[in-house]
Amino acid sequence: MRVYLLFLSLFFCSLTFAQNSISGIVTDSNNQPIPGANIKIVGDSSGTITDFDGSFTLQSSKKPPFVIEVSSVGFTSQKISVSSASQKIAVKLLDEENKLDEIVVSASRTPERVLESPVTIERMGIAEIKKTASPSFYDGLENMKEVQMNTSSMSFKSINTRGFATVANTRFMQLVDGMDNSSPLLNFVLGNLIGVSEIDVQSVELLPGASSALYGANAFNGILFMTSKSPFTSEGIRAYAKFGQTSQKAAGTNDYVDYGVRMAKAFNKYIAGKANFAYMRGTEWHAVNYDDKTIAGRDRTHYGYDGINVYGDEVATVIGAPTLPSDKVSRTGYNEVDLTDNKVSNTKIDLSLHIRPFGDERLEVIVQSKFGYGNTVYQGANRYYLNNFFMQQHKLEFKGKNFFLRGYTTTEDGGQSYDMLFTGININRKWKSDVQWFTDYGTTYAQSTLVGGMLPADAHRAARAKADTGRFLPGTPEFKNAFSQVTNEASILTGSKLVDNSRIYHSDANYNFKDLIKFAEIQVGGSYREYQLNSFGRIYTDAAGPIKYNEYGAYTQVMKKMMDDRLKLTASLRYDKAQNFDGNYSPRVSAVYSAGQAKNHNFRGSFQTGFRNPSTQDQYIGFNVGSAILLGSAPDNLTRFVETLPINGTVGQGFAGGSTVTINGTNAYNNSYTATSAAAFAAAGNPALLQKTNVGLVKPEEVKAIELGYRSFINRTSVDLNGYYNVYNNFIGNLNVVTPLYGTAVDGGGLTSVAGQQAIHALANGNTRVFQLYTNTALEIESLGFGIGLSRKVYKDFEIGANYNYAEFKFDQSKDPSFEAGFNTPKHRVKASIGNEKLFPNFGFNVSGRWNSEYLWQSSFADGTIEAATVIDAQLNYNFPSLKSTLKIGASNIGGKEYGQVLGAGLIGQQYFASWTINP
Repeated sequence: MRVYLLFLSLFFCSLTFAQNSISGIVTDSNNQPIPGANIKIVGDSSGTITDFDGSFTLQSSKKPPFVIEVSSVGFTSQKISVSSASQKIAVKLLDEENKLDEIVVSASRTPERVLESPVTIERMGIAEIKKTASPSFYDGLENMKEVQMNTSSMSFKSINTRGFATVANTRFMQLVDGMDNSSPLLNFVLGNLIGVSEIDVQSVELLPGASSALYGANAFNGILFMTSKSPFTSEGIRAYAKFGQTSQKAAGTNDYVDYGVRMAKAFNKYIAGKANFAYMRGTEWHAVNYDDKTIAGRDRTHYGYDGINVYGDEVATVIGAPTLPSDKVSRTGYNEVDLTDNKVSNTKIDLSLHIRPFGDERLEVIVQSKFGYGNTVYQGANRYYLNNFFMQQHKLEFKGKNFFLRGYTTTEDGGQSYDMLFTGININRKWKSDVQWFTDYGTTYAQSTLVGGMLPADAHRAARAKADTGRFLPGTPEFKNAFSQVTNEASILTGSKLVDNSRIYHSDANYNFKDLIKFAEIQVGGSYREYQLNSFGRIYTDAAGPIKYNEYGAYTQVMKKMMDDRLKLTASLRYDKAQNFDGNYSPRVSAVYSAGQAKNHNFRGSFQTGFRNPSTQDQYIGFNVGSAILLGSAPDNLTRFVETLPINGTVGQGFAGGSTVTINGTNAYNNSYTATSAAAFAAAGNPALLQKTNVGLVKPEEVKAIELGYRSFINRTSVDLNGYYNVYNNFIGNLNVVTPLYGTAVDGGGLTSVAGQQAIHALANGNTRVFQLYTNTALEIESLGFGIGLSRKVYKDFEIGANYNYAEFKFDQSKDPSFEAGFNTPKHRVKASIGNEKLFPNFGFNVSGRWNSEYLWQSSFADGTIEAATVIDAQLNYNFPSLKSTLKIGASNIGGKEYGQVLGAGLIGQQYFASWTINP
């Protein structure tokens, strides 16, 4: 609290230091403002950047005369002499065709030109954010080469690069100002829920490949870096307001609002601070996929229907009378749109205090707090409504020219979040028990067929109507009361609330010896993280108290330039150790060669081995999702998970007796059948088809990654080519198994033993428990792909760009039929754009389009096909220099067909908006 009081006092109390201030504007050859241009005093650390209208104010303790240098990507730098503080500076930068001189940091943890990056890297800066035709800059990331979004909700988008990702992308890392944005409980990024405000973004860098050698186990398939603006170089009060509408067949037309404000002040060269606030709200894309989850073509009139976006119909049983069908009869479920308010919102607050004890960049101390709050939908094994979900991060960082040392903590609170599946199940049970409902159904069906002479289809309709008499209907007081009770109760027996108060403690450091060691650039660094999982037994096996789990790592990198700086060689090595696993080494070697007289033909190649530790979910989850128990495989987790289940029917003739049976996690791993063989047995009744599960406890997965690339600027055209080949071993995935509540699982049923017969008896009588295990496949998985990106300025200032990506994977499903790899990535993707920010004075536009082929979607929620999609976004913008404002009018998916990216999530419709950004 004292820190925040100090922060506020800095904003509202005057501090007296001698400062000199100069101001000016930076434009291009067409007199259009250049946002994000860098202004720095030559020979001094003082600097700033231009805002959206190209204006700047530079404060320094240094008195004129002095020289400032003005630079911006895509333009030739200029030096201007300043003779007095009252001098008005007007700088006109000339276009520079080579845009590949952009400076990036993430690829090698040191500043380098994009051209010299040893791996594929994509970048979005202030100018690109202004151009984006998407509703937000985070949505606009989808137009980057290699990015495929998985949209679970309007505000929950998961970035997928190079495959193997659902909404829960635990193979991808996202850092905001050096802090990992992943949920402590779930271990994956929740979109931009606690990210960065659009008007505070300085740059976004994306590494689409394996990055374990420098960033550890979670950067297995890619990493995104979002860096916010410094209050020392970007001052003032900026604000934006965005209003619009979303349109979807299922949801209709609804209002959409997004607005924010940024306040930043450098009080002198020693102290600066900033505060950000952003708020968004709208109506969710309604999820109305009523296809049957398990049997294609079966609609909701079928007695065994289990709809994708219907919850409660997962409760099913065989009625048991000889005259009834052998297929299961399911209870009547509730549609998803009736179990949520279908609203989405997100509030972000970011406060930071920056101190430079020496008045320059030799040392900067940053105290930062970030808060994210809102409502959204997350899709995992079920659909979950994150209602008033709250996440916060607090950081203390020391950084200088060649080093950083930071520590931060991430904490989350589930708020009033709930599981939609158990909401539907337990609202039904509030009205009528499962036993009574199925009794009413079975009695009516028998009477209708045996006495009434009805055909089976008519008898089923009559039976369901009778069993559903008096059912709580959505919108009624009875339904609302039951809904409130269920969503406020955490026990899955009667409720659906998700409880979570998990946190992460993380620290990392890096030092670059380049000013001390001259023959090569050498870096060393390391990190330490502790998880404290606390779902109060609702999601993890932590009913007795929080589960603590730690991991740490250290790395070094050596980089050397040779042959007149044409050849750059880099070697990295990282060692990581997690609490439950042996340590792993991740080496990377790379080479970049710059050919041509201007060194603008850059060839790159890299090889690295990476690994991914099983996530905390893979190890410690013990979550009942209705159709199965999600069970992590940490040894202590197996014994901590205990469940007592009732026995169906009579048990005799030497079979296990009693009315209940108690099992634990060891039964799932050591005494179960594969789900595919159990299904085959159920269909054919042949015990010889049964196969005993033979899986080990989950262990780290490994990848060997080879990447080649070429980047250049040829005849005014930017060219970027890349190709990759990955080999995965011990690939982590899910395996569904069926555990008999008694007896011993044996290949082929084990009819010769009593224990084997008992297990078959358990299967035949429904005395089983289905588990979804986290394990590794023994088979090798390969993935490969290539991409090409082109951009060029054509007639006048029109700029066109296009890119294509190909991706596929190889996995012999026949050798491990129960294992799902979940590649979830289209084989073909094409993206293109055309724009001109200088079409007329102060007027610009941009149009972008993307297309992807259809692809197979595999997840623990549902499997199926995602159809091919074509999406076109467009925007017009106009600058009002006198008002220091920009008006943007845009639309996404213009006139396009609604499309999906996640099977089970709502189809994405159209979104129209107008935004007003003020840049004083």
